[in-house]
Amino acid sequence: MKTTIAFFVALVASAAAHMEITNPPPLRSKNNPNTPESLIDYSLTSPLAADGSNYPCKGYLADTEGKESVATWTAGSTQSITLAGSAIHEGGSCQFSISEDEGASFKVIKSFIGNCPASTGPLNMTVDVPTDVATGEAIFAWTWNNRVGNREFYMNCAIITIEGGGAGLSTYPDVLVAQLSGINTCTIAEGVDVDYPNPGTQVERADADTAIGAPEGDCGGSGTATSGSASSGVSATASASVGATVGAKRTHRRRQGERFL
Repeated sequence: MKTTIAFFVALVASAAAHMEITNPPPLRSKNNPNTPESLIDYSLTSPLAADGSNYPCKGYLADTEGKESVATWTAGSTQSITLAGSAIHEGGSCQFSISEDEGASFKVIKSFIGNCPASTGPLNMTVDVPTDVATGEAIFAWTWNNRVGNREFYMNCAIITIEGGGAGLSTYPDVLVAQLSGINTCTIAEGVDVDYPNPGTQVERADADTAIGAPEGDCGGSGTATSGSASSGVSATASASVGATVGAKRTHRRRQGERFL
């Protein structure tokens, strides 16, 4: 019986072992030294709820414990991000973003279009921290739009500290949010590595990837869902769409006393 139970537990863990960031260690991660044992999420590799009810960050910004900064980054520096996991769903596209407003908006600092993740973990990826990012505590996020399998949206968030920053990321594009019905109508077709409409200024594009294609529907502040990739920032009007929806949720929660810090 014990052998059967152990096998079942291992099978469930394997099935759920998609991908997650381990450096910097995200909220509720077993790799995060600040996470109380009672709050460890052993299924951190799982996607967000399809209705978007736990966007952003799987709802963990509402935690009152385990939210201390796990890394200090200097604006203008190059940082290494580590992914771990065993199910890459034949890749997809990923983004790195930073929130300076307690999770009301996430501004893209780097996009990987196609072939992301490129392999199972540990997988090291780099990002240049913008000189514009504001000094102080912020939320770093990795988001993933998988290529095959269930139409899902993955997101891990880590609390970081920025030193030597600038005026902030308000003019940077919003992260693309898709497959979350309560947030917007943005979707990505099965077998497509999404071509981010507004990928920002740091872009790694898998040009040999023949599966790269546009998202569908209203993708909010991340840009109009059309083919092709735009460069850097978006207008204030464009950045308002997804941010307004999510910001309203964050404001409601903050009024209930669920503060980021």
